[in-house]
Amino acid sequence: MSSTTQPRARHRRTLTRRRALVGGAAALGLTGAALAGTGLLSPAGAASAWPAPKENVPVTKTITFGGTYDGKLQRFRGSGALGDGGQGENQAPLFTLKDGAVLKNVVIGAPAGDGVHCLGSCTLQNVWWEDVGEDAASFKGKSASAVYRVEGGGARKASDKVFQFNGAGTLRISGFQVSDFGKLVRSCGNCSKQYKRTIVLDGVDATAPGKQLVGINSNYGDTATLRNVRIHGDKGRKLQPCAHYQGNSSGKEPKQLGKGPDGSFCRYAASDVTYR
Repeated sequence: MSSTTQPRARHRRTLTRRRALVGGAAALGLTGAALAGTGLLSPAGAASAWPAPKENVPVTKTITFGGTYDGKLQRFRGSGALGDGGQGENQAPLFTLKDGAVLKNVVIGAPAGDGVHCLGSCTLQNVWWEDVGEDAASFKGKSASAVYRVEGGGARKASDKVFQFNGAGTLRISGFQVSDFGKLVRSCGNCSKQYKRTIVLDGVDATAPGKQLVGINSNYGDTATLRNVRIHGDKGRKLQPCAHYQGNSSGKEPKQLGKGPDGSFCRYAASDVTYR
């Protein structure tokens, strides 16, 4: 975990088609949260489908696993040593995923500790953070071939970062929503071990207030690609879709070098980001 402080809708279906899908799902008794989990709604539709868990699961010790962990849309909250509710560095996570693991259908409530840690490639599917603690998730794999996928879900109330990208590889975020946040993704700006990192946002809804969607280190060859990103409630367009920094491995605060699309590091066109 670093001390750094510091997403053209091609999926749209016709209105008739969407009504048919949602109506059919209603006939089957599916809730909005279940629709999001099954993928019957497009990312824009899933953005309003926050689950409301009826069961709370206290977590007193980090849950570490490989394979697939299905939380069945229960709310997991830190308790005991994981329950101080602070924003400090180096807190323990509620979940640690081994290489290749899948965490799905989980609601993380408060206190959330340091959320989720991925030690290698991982998939976070339909995971929701109601009140982000230190970070929602940190990606720590050391292989350039590692792929981290965030599919669906959402996060609220992140005073700093939602996703901290400390390791190597590629992070892909799709069908995700975020609101009231500092940064959606930050490529670690001052980790002692640095890597080239690739970030792709496709189908993300961000609601102000927020400071930045993606922050990358151009001096390490990082890239960020944005597609189908929708920003809500930001009339002044203060939220930066992408910025790049001069990263370092000394622990110093990184310097911001630029922002906006440049074709090299921040890869998107104006039409890839819409304001609503």
